[in-house]
Amino acid sequence: MELSTQTFKTYLTQIINDPSLEIHIDEIIESFSLLHLPKNDFLVEEGHICKYFCYLEEGVLQHAIDIHGEEKTTYLALQNTTTAALKSFKQKFPSRKNIKAICDCTLRVIDLEQFNFLMKNNKGFRRYYHNLIENQIFLIDDYRINLLTLAPEERYKNLLETHPNLFQQVPLHYLASFLGISTRHLSRIRKNII
Repeated sequence: MELSTQTFKTYLTQIINDPSLEIHIDEIIESFSLLHLPKNDFLVEEGHICKYFCYLEEGVLQHAIDIHGEEKTTYLALQNTTTAALKSFKQKFPSRKNIKAICDCTLRVIDLEQFNFLMKNNKGFRRYYHNLIENQIFLIDDYRINLLTLAPEERYKNLLETHPNLFQQVPLHYLASFLGISTRHLSRIRKNII
């Protein structure tokens, strides 16, 4: 088994977290196809339908919204995670955000028809999706609380501790937007901490 497939399999095993359901993982993997997304290309653009539910094998995807002509990063999907404009994908509703590759990305993707087939027929995929959504709710909760309760310096330190390689992969202005501060402020914080 190639390394990237093994990595995806390990990821699914960890999220499913039930040895009795591991027999369903190979079918899940076979249902996804590879998609290469060059830097600055969009997985979905605001106002369009998100076609894919995807696992990010390599790269970083920026979730962003436009507020009065200014791009605001709402989320950074990192390597070895799953992402989509979920409401747009599942309900065929125009996306309210852009999802863009901020470096060359390799994705494993499924369309809605395949997604629904797996949800109906694959117990492992159902468990994976349930656990994935639950984990995302935990992350969103932590992010919102941190945004309201932590000083920018503390949010920066937290990001540095949890995702140290992010600072080599992601341009500073995306990270600043994600942290809810200006690029200039983030530069000052980095100088004071380093």
